[in-house]
Amino acid sequence: MPNRSDMHIDKALTNISVKYMQDPAGFVAGQAFPMVPVKKQSDRYFVYLREDWFRDEAKERAPGTESAGGDYDIDNSPTYFCRKYAFHKDVTEEDRANADDPLMPDEDAVQFVTDKLLLNKENKWANTFFKAGVWAFDKTGGAHGGTGDFIYWDDYANSTPIEDMTAYATEQSEVTGKRPNTLIMGRKAYDALKNHPDFLDRVKYTQKGVVTTDLIAQMFDVERVLVANAIQNKNAKGQSADMKFILGNHVLLCYTAPTPAIKLATAGYTFVWSGLMGANAMGGRINRFTMPQLGIGTERIECELAYDMKVVAADMGTFLSNAVSGS
Repeated sequence: MPNRSDMHIDKALTNISVKYMQDPAGFVAGQAFPMVPVKKQSDRYFVYLREDWFRDEAKERAPGTESAGGDYDIDNSPTYFCRKYAFHKDVTEEDRANADDPLMPDEDAVQFVTDKLLLNKENKWANTFFKAGVWAFDKTGGAHGGTGDFIYWDDYANSTPIEDMTAYATEQSEVTGKRPNTLIMGRKAYDALKNHPDFLDRVKYTQKGVVTTDLIAQMFDVERVLVANAIQNKNAKGQSADMKFILGNHVLLCYTAPTPAIKLATAGYTFVWSGLMGANAMGGRINRFTMPQLGIGTERIECELAYDMKVVAADMGTFLSNAVSGS
């Protein structure tokens, strides 16, 4: 009797393959704050001092006298510098010649290097904006009866997330004159809110009866809620994977302008070097060039991003460390 290998020779399936790719919507770095296209790699920008614009200095004017007057100061010291970040993947002649369907070495390489840069940018965003000590208002979650500013949101019996956020938004708006309009949270904080009795009780009579980002936005009185789903492997190649959410279990409540503009305050900006030769509006470009020293037909596919992330109004942000328990 013929054996299995005589009747069938295994080959790659052409209609499926398995590749782990992150959904771009899970990255918040490109969504949280306005992107400012700039022609030069570095420059200055101006900041009007808040305190001069909120001081009541007008006075009653008597006949034949001068009106009360004043002035405001401008800080011209803030600067940006768009650093370039890059990653490449080499595609050899052998890769193309030996690739079975549905493998596409060149297309896969473009996706691979692009994902690497998005992941790196998300980490840069987290290290710039999503941590304690950055914003004017820092709050820390804690256990019931402890010393935290608020109770962990996954303590469903004792926590009050709606009251917490209402108080923090009012505290922030009293200082800036702008009520926060954006809430950015790690996935674990979002999951805690979705299952919180305060939210479930308020939505049980709605059409869907399910807590969504839109419903959370309505209850927190903000325009949008961004949930960070991006993950990364903390371990080096060859080690067992250690997968973690990049933005952890923290939350940022802030005011962010809809678009970059002069004389408009916002918590942060991302300056993107659109003036870089070949760059798109987000300061990115894909380069492709031959690498004959690595073999005939070898090409390097390289992705570059040039940007700088800046906190431009620290008093327009409230950061909640450890909104839920655990790590």
